Amino acid sequence: MDNNDLQAYVEDISLEYFSKPFHHKAFFNPRLRTTGGRYALGDHHIEINPKHVEQFGQKELASIVKHELCHYHLHLEGKGYKHRDQEFKRLLAEVGGARHCSALPENKGISHLYECKDCSERFVRKRRIRTDRYVCGRCRGKLKKITNFS
Repeated sequence: MDNNDLQAYVEDISLEYFSKPFHHKAFFNPRLRTTGGRYALGDHHIEINPKHVEQFGQKELASIVKHELCHYHLHLEGKGYKHRDQEFKRLLAEVGGARHCSALPENKGISHLYECKDCSERFVRKRRIRTDRYVCGRCRGKLKKITNFS
């Protein structure tokens, strides 16, 4: 699915479930990390996290789109569009959208392993450290980098 397909899909969902047209843009935003989608108050565009579609499929996409369209239509009508507003909660239940999207598996990132040359104490760090500047916290010995691992 590309941005053009997503645009058509959002327009279809808007007409089918809300009986109102969607006049703005909908597109995938791969920079989204912690959310399935986002409605922008300023330009009224809807951004969708492509990782959710890849991981969970069409059903999850429909749920996210319905959620964002609830924000969209309520905001344009001047009604309560925030998560805490009763109008938002009512409309979301009416169209069958999800309050929260499914959680993506956590990205642990790269870990760095260091070992003290004197006492052999090992340290795992998410960020690289300068071995010429930092020393072992146990014996103040020099550190050496062992390897990267995931």
